[in-house]
Amino acid sequence: MSQVVIQLIQFIGGIAILIFIHELGHFIAARLLKVEVEEFGFGFPPRAVKLFEAWGTKFTLNWIPLGGFVRPKGENDPSVPGGLAAASPWVRLGVLFAGPLMNIMLGIILSIIIVYNLGEPDKVKIAEISANSPAAQAGLLVGDIIVAVNGQEVHSSNELYNQIYNNLGLLTAISYQRGEQIGETSLVPRNPPPSDGAIGISMETVVKPTTWLKAIPRGSNAAYEYTVMVLSLPFRIAQGEVSPEEGRPVGYKGMFDIYQELRNPLYFFMIITMSLGIFNLLPIPALDGGRILLTLPEILIHRRIPPQYENMIHFVGFAMLLILLIYINIQDFINPIQLPK
Repeated sequence: MSQVVIQLIQFIGGIAILIFIHELGHFIAARLLKVEVEEFGFGFPPRAVKLFEAWGTKFTLNWIPLGGFVRPKGENDPSVPGGLAAASPWVRLGVLFAGPLMNIMLGIILSIIIVYNLGEPDKVKIAEISANSPAAQAGLLVGDIIVAVNGQEVHSSNELYNQIYNNLGLLTAISYQRGEQIGETSLVPRNPPPSDGAIGISMETVVKPTTWLKAIPRGSNAAYEYTVMVLSLPFRIAQGEVSPEEGRPVGYKGMFDIYQELRNPLYFFMIITMSLGIFNLLPIPALDGGRILLTLPEILIHRRIPPQYENMIHFVGFAMLLILLIYINIQDFINPIQLPK
């Protein structure tokens, strides 16, 4: 079996699991909040076979193997007793929030696992040096470990970068380790920095094993920073910090192209499950966030949007969303995503 086929199977299986976990969140919340669920489908219709029935719910296997779905009783009809639409607004919010939160929680867990497996930054090694650069002129060599800048210890590439760029145009002391020996030299970081950087080196972070106690906050913070980055992306595009091409959404082909390029599959599924959770919380009709938004008036002003209007809003929103998704997936073929080398 070719490598591409194996990757495709892994990709489809992983995406299916992420969508399934989203729907599992809705199902668990519905059952805990006493909302009846008519069907829990593995995959998307058409139905292939009914697997079994439990707690009044049909568990089915469907032909399209990309995730799953939950069909609560009376999802859009408040006249159906025991159904979702007939439940209190707080119950409906609980069921609606549960799916995206499951994806976000999974993303945090994957982020923690990634940090634990990678280890924590310990030292910064020089991987390459440009000819005639400040680093070369100062006598630094490939393989040297940068210990400190102006007496301040550095343990990661980010720390070294910040120290150097805080001293552009200034005489800067560099402490380094070469073999068992500790040496010191000085250089002046170039201002403005050319294409090969302020001192003309590329860096390699040397890591050491970490503990779960350290990985949990670092992994959680990494997931939080990714969330902030995703939510700020439209504003960064508007301000010109990110080009529209770099920030454009991708469909299944685009995601598979990215999956093939990344060395760490866990990182890929971490960003996809986080994105899935965040996207579903956006106040867009037909998504969980849109349904949440239309539930809030019942809590804030004690008046419910008439079901026929709410259903029409979701129908139109779903149709527009479907058109957008088709357009995005077509773009993946006619304008494939270009990953930075």
